[in-house]
Order: sequence, then C-alpha cells, then structure tokens
Amino acid sequence: MPDKERISRVQSALQEEGLDGVVCGLPVYVLLLSGYWPVVGTSLAVATRDGACALLAPEDEEQLARHGNAGEVRTYRPISLEKIQSVAEAAAQPLRRLLSDMGLSCGRVGYELGSASEPASYSAMHLFGGSLVELLRAAAPSMALAPADDLLARLAAVKTPAEVERIRTSCQIAAEAFGAGRARLRPGLQETAAAEMFRAPLRVVGTLRRGVQRADGFAWCMAGKNSAEARFAYARSRSTQIGPGEFVLVHCNSHADGYWTDVTRTYVLGEPEPRHLRLYDAVFAARAAALAAIRTGVRASEVDRAARLILESRGLGQTFTHPAGHGVGLASISANALPRIHPKSDDVLETGMVFNLEPALYFENWGGVRHCDVVVVTASGADVLTPFQPRTDDLLLAQERQAA
Repeated sequence: MPDKERISRVQSALQEEGLDGVVCGLPVYVLLLSGYWPVVGTSLAVATRDGACALLAPEDEEQLARHGNAGEVRTYRPISLEKIQSVAEAAAQPLRRLLSDMGLSCGRVGYELGSASEPASYSAMHLFGGSLVELLRAAAPSMALAPADDLLARLAAVKTPAEVERIRTSCQIAAEAFGAGRARLRPGLQETAAAEMFRAPLRVVGTLRRGVQRADGFAWCMAGKNSAEARFAYARSRSTQIGPGEFVLVHCNSHADGYWTDVTRTYVLGEPEPRHLRLYDAVFAARAAALAAIRTGVRASEVDRAARLILESRGLGQTFTHPAGHGVGLASISANALPRIHPKSDDVLETGMVFNLEPALYFENWGGVRHCDVVVVTASGADVLTPFQPRTDDLLLAQERQAA
C-alpha cells in the first residue's frame, strides 16, 4: 500500500523549495521517494510537486519494484546485445519520455549532487554519481537543475509512521537473529564462525516474514582485546578463538527491503570479572540517561551529553571515543545521517526521527563493551525498537558454557 504520508511530505517540501520535481538515482533516495530499494542501483525515481511519483527500473527488477509507492513503474534495459553503452546512455531515452509525460521537461527540478554513504544492496552496486547531471541534461535540455541534497536529507531524517513500522520489522528480525546467535555462543569458536551464527538467521527469518521481499545484513564478532577495536569506523571478525571470561562484542547492520538496523550486544561467556560488571553498569546507566533525555524539541547534542556525563562521572569519559549515535533506518552506518547524536550537533529532535544510541567503553589491548539500540522519537519520548537483551543478566552467558 502506498505511503500517502511520505508522498505528501515530498510534495510539500518541493513546493516550499520552489521545485517542480526531483529526480534521484541513489538507492537510498529512490527508496525515500518511491518505497522501492533498488537491487543493483540502476533505478531512477521521479516525484513532482503535484504529488505524482514514478519509478524507472531495469526490466529484471520490475516484479520487486511494483511493491513500492510509485504510482507508475516503467522499465528499461540497461544492458543490450544490440550495442555496448553505459547505464546512463541506456536510461536517457526512457527518462526523456517519463519527464515529458510528468510535465517536467521545462521545469525546475532537484537532484542529488554531494557525497553520500550508501548501504550495500547487493555484491556490486551501480551509482550514477556525476553522470546523473549529464543524464538529466541529455533527457531534458530545457530543464533547470537545482541541487537538492539538503532537502532530501531533511526528508530522510523524519520517518513516516509506515516507515517506522518497516524499521520495527527489521529490528524484530534482528532480535530473532540475536536470540539464535546468543544461544549458540561457546568458548573456542572463532570470531568468524560466531558472526555467521548471528548473520545467517537475518536472511532466513527475514524472508519468511509476511510482506518482506528481501532481507539480509552483516554481523561481526570481536572478542577479548579485539572488542576494543569496535571503536573504529568498521568492524572486523577474525580467526581469533573466543575465550571464557572475556567480552564478546557482536555488531549487526541488517535490513528488510532497505530499512536498516544498527545493533550491538556485548556478552561474557562464563564468570565475569568485577571489572566487567562495573563497565556494564556504567554503559547501562549512560543508556538510561540518554533515553530519558530524548524528546521532541531537544537538541541531539543534549542526548549525547546525557550519556557522556554519566561516563565522565565514573572516570570513564576518555574511553567513550565516538558520538552517541546517528540517524538510521534508511541509512545504516552513516555518521552524518540526521539526527547526529554528537557533542557538537545542532540538530533538533523531531517526532519520527530514528537513530541508534550506542554508549560504549573501549580499553585498548583489553576489551570493549557497547550496547547499541535503534530508537524512534515519539510524542512522549523515546520508543526503543530493539528492546531485546536489555539487562546485564541477559548478556552474561551460563557458567557451564565455559566447559562446552
């Protein structure tokens, strides 16, 4: 069913910016406009200030593309045996006809221009990049082009109720995967094997969900001193064996039809040390303080500050080495996705904003603990979309697993 609220918001934003329409090729913005997340990145979405939305998709994605919001889906053939050509060259003529039929050939039209962080939809992705401008000029030479990156970022920051429910579904799939992985963690497993126990259910559980066409994701396990490296911009599972009595950090970015999660849980197999318990207590106290600070109209920096003050009060401030969160849902791990839960952020929280909340502590050559949830801002505060395993006791795995 089309997301009428999203269509209305796009229409209003275009009217406010004095744009007749907008054309997007980045898969995340194609999803925003049309409700369809392209598989290989060769789709284009077009929306107008009159509320119309159309999708130009490759022929072999038509079946999937018709599950979105677009009032019209047209197809084209990016690759042909008749001649060798670029995707932009193949799309030019079909896009020309589409823009003409939508009354945009001579209009003022927005497009994406700047750099972007794009979630991976397949093993290889096509991104139009700078060729989008050339494509638009070839398809409609009389059209006036205007960069629309800020407009698109603002639209993406505030999710509609329907989008929140899609993200909630993604989080529920992640919850089942974390439950399955947690039950199978054992000392002696390699990090790579443990990570796969969390990742595999994402696809299996996800594609069994009613209404979900595509589900998958990534999961990483970092144990012992390696868990301290989760502070970096990327995670990495290795052949290192998980030992008893050490932190086992599992990080996951998963999706259902392009709506993403960002989740971390940190376990201890067997008997924890007093130090583990103190650090768990600090992270959960920081989480509680940040959640209490979340409400419409609050600066995102105040949410970061609430978590950071707790950790600083316990002498741990220097070990919380990254911002407390960033926008997720359409994005996965983009640090600049709105809202930015950062000490210097001037973003203001709005109802419908979705972000991750990830208080964490890292000690080089010893270990790290992070608890990362997906949160949506509501009229009454915060709704945690990943409420599973919310206490220290859920993360301390049974003593008998030491000997397993």
